[in-house]
Amino acid sequence: MSSVFQLRAGVQSYDWGKLGSSSKAAEFAALTGLDVSESTPYAELWMGTHPSCPSSVLPSGPTLLEHIRAHPELLGKNVQQHFGDDVPFLFKVLAIRKALSIQAHPDKALAQRLHRDKPEWYKDGNHKPEMAIALTPFSGFCGFLPPHDIQRNLTLVPEFSALIAAPAREAFLASPAPGKDLLKAVFKSLMEAPESEVRKWVGALVQRYREGSDVKDEEKGVQNLAIILDSQFPGDIGIMCVFVLNVVHLNPGEAVFLKANDPHAYIDGDIIECMATSDNVVRAGLTPKVRDVPTLVNMLTYETAPASEQLLPPQPFRNSKHSLLYDPPIEEFGVLLTRLAEGETDAYGAIDGPSIIIVTDGAGELAAEGKTQEISIGQVWFVGADVDASFKGTKGELVLYRAFAVAP
Repeated sequence: MSSVFQLRAGVQSYDWGKLGSSSKAAEFAALTGLDVSESTPYAELWMGTHPSCPSSVLPSGPTLLEHIRAHPELLGKNVQQHFGDDVPFLFKVLAIRKALSIQAHPDKALAQRLHRDKPEWYKDGNHKPEMAIALTPFSGFCGFLPPHDIQRNLTLVPEFSALIAAPAREAFLASPAPGKDLLKAVFKSLMEAPESEVRKWVGALVQRYREGSDVKDEEKGVQNLAIILDSQFPGDIGIMCVFVLNVVHLNPGEAVFLKANDPHAYIDGDIIECMATSDNVVRAGLTPKVRDVPTLVNMLTYETAPASEQLLPPQPFRNSKHSLLYDPPIEEFGVLLTRLAEGETDAYGAIDGPSIIIVTDGAGELAAEGKTQEISIGQVWFVGADVDASFKGTKGELVLYRAFAVAP
């Protein structure tokens, strides 16, 4: 039995996804049989074992999880002992046309309680820390702004200030260094504001921004974003999050790590995403889906930092000259990015856990177990534990992302 084989990834169609062949998720999936409809939003390509959208072994084999259960050695002894008989990460490509919901993902303890109490909303009991790596220019909300920036916005933006209850607003403004409790009070007041007031003040804000009159210099950085979000979700409270959350902009190859219980929302762009194997999302704005505002308000850490501190720079990996490692501060996964010009090769030795590879550009060769496989854009490959694989670029620049797990 080979420990290296090609996968057919699943595709999720959500309203916020890019349409038809403009979606990278659809572009890649079409290469293994997806019949693309140009009017359908293709949001996510799922590479992994999650039961909501499992990958399967090509050409017509079982699901990846079924194959692993039949051949547990693919996980490696250490990973199997630590994580159990499953791949501990879920690997994705996202193609974002409209903003995703204002959301956070629960830690393990909260995930287990939510799954027990509200299984119709929360489908599993695992946490979902995640990392996003930009394939194209990307923007998203990520974590709370520093307190002094929120104080400035409360002072300068009357429509935002009007939605915060006076006790919470005044206490936050009066403090020389507002802490987590004061920030929670402001955010709770914002997210629980009456619907009629939200529509009134969001409408006033967007009208002022569209007219372009009386827009202060400090507001101009979010002026266009607020207008865009209102065009997607008219009158939604999530539009006011431009005044409490960082807006992070990533260039291709840049990454951001999103811890459990931190607020975020992707806005636009194409990304590689990796996370612990879960589909738990607690939502509270910019969405037609179920909103669980009380849970979101109470679960957040209310840690604050500027946008620059949300980034996760890649590091060199072993002795490789062509691969970089994105290594978030969790145990379930890391991601390697490899770039090879025509004729260039890369090898860095075996990894003692399972890995999933997606080729996002170019073509090349994957050599392992005495065989050489042709690989090309859109293909997804599984590489079992302890397999010494090497890569060679043969056409254009070969670009591949490799998510992997190793036991701590």
